[in-house]
Amino acid sequence: MSWMAWTWPTAAFFAVIALLLVTFSILAIRFPETPRRGILRIETTRGDRLFITLLGSAFINLIWLGLGLGPQYWALVVCLVYAAAVFRFV
Repeated sequence: MSWMAWTWPTAAFFAVIALLLVTFSILAIRFPETPRRGILRIETTRGDRLFITLLGSAFINLIWLGLGLGPQYWALVVCLVYAAAVFRFV
């Protein structure tokens, strides 16, 4: 895998994504959920909200980098607040 130029941040990113997928799969098996309607007025499950969170976080990070708003770890803080809002209100 040396051709992929793995770095610690890259490996950590993919490990976190894999851990999230495994965790949400286990949650879906152990605690089945019925879809709920949130602020978007569409039915969403945990997995849907996770997807919306990951997609939005990607855009937040790209905008943060593009506009040069400061250190990247502050974008992580914004993403965590965004994730909490999505899981609470969507």
